[in-house]
Amino acid sequence: MRPLGPLIRLQIQRSSLKTGEKPTRTYDPTPLLPVRRLAVSAAGVLGAAEDGGWIVDVHHMTHPATKNSDGLHGVSVGFTAHYDDMRRRFGERLTLGCAGENLIAETAGRMSFDDVCNGLAVMAPDGSERVRLRVLEVAHPCRPFTGWALGDTVESSVLKENLQFLEGGMRGFYCTAEGAGTVELGDLLVAL
Repeated sequence: MRPLGPLIRLQIQRSSLKTGEKPTRTYDPTPLLPVRRLAVSAAGVLGAAEDGGWIVDVHHMTHPATKNSDGLHGVSVGFTAHYDDMRRRFGERLTLGCAGENLIAETAGRMSFDDVCNGLAVMAPDGSERVRLRVLEVAHPCRPFTGWALGDTVESSVLKENLQFLEGGMRGFYCTAEGAGTVELGDLLVAL
């Protein structure tokens, strides 16, 4: 196991971040909700609510408008170094978590698919494993997010160049949980 960094942001998507019909869909990170704990399972993630209950993420299989009906991308993971790169390119509107990942770890450098392809695990402070994640694929960039990052008015050539920049895992990785567990801010993300 190779330590990658502590989890410094956990969040859920209460609803889709992309709205409208193609090709004029828009992106809005407003439905993102930071939480202190996530319940992670093969069905997706639930965020701990302030009242002690759980809030269902839109990628959880039980969400009424689920975006994960096949059960193959209920969890997403991102890294602070990726946000540093995106912020240098697009500016301060690229706040930590705006791309919608559920777990974000603090890292010194960029992570590629090869860095995480054998899987990830979240470790508690006592060293016990909380949950294991199978990494399925990179979160490919989309036109709505890229347009939003650029300030919404985008020429085709500019859009293409920036979609290419966001490829290769810059927007994180889609995962599925192997088993179930609860993760908390400060837990350690490791590569298997």
